[in-house]
Amino acid sequence: MDRIKIKRALISVSDKSGVVELARALEGFGVEILSTGGTARHLADSGVTIRSVDQFTGHPEMLDGRVKTLHPKVHGALLARRDLEDHMRQCEKMGVELIDMVVVNLYPFEQTIAREDVTLEQAIEQIDIGGPTMLRSAAKNYTAVAVVTSPDQYAGVLEQLQVNEGSLDLALRYDLARAVFRRTSEYDRRITEYLASVKPE
Repeated sequence: MDRIKIKRALISVSDKSGVVELARALEGFGVEILSTGGTARHLADSGVTIRSVDQFTGHPEMLDGRVKTLHPKVHGALLARRDLEDHMRQCEKMGVELIDMVVVNLYPFEQTIAREDVTLEQAIEQIDIGGPTMLRSAAKNYTAVAVVTSPDQYAGVLEQLQVNEGSLDLALRYDLARAVFRRTSEYDRRITEYLASVKPE
């Protein structure tokens, strides 16, 4: 699929720079916005119409937000191959609504461990689980899903959406997918290095 129309996007970000402008632009193309937690509140307070992920999955967030997006309706929506009839039949049977774009940046682990007074417990709570999982799911299925990891990418994505009337090209989706694996590998490297430098009390 060289060009895909973005119809539904899941936005969940710790760095909220530019996210309202991005979401408003997506709304202008008729995109349904799914969101979680603080991002959902931030967007709704800014006048963006959102559908919460717990409404989307039919399951509430739990464990103080540790479990929000780790659900088959989210990952099925990202990983389903649109070119396989069996995948589409399974999605229809299970009530999985496809997601065409993920906008996720990760919990600020690096910024947290940079604080001199940070505790191991505080650092552990900033290890993102759902974020990297969504990024990797979307990146694996880049032929059908666009994945955005940083506010630095918003302008380029929006420019192409404008040119293509709400669609994104395969070349851009591939570049965005490659950026995912650079980001998640760096994120895991920093976690590994930090955990090697401290000991639990």
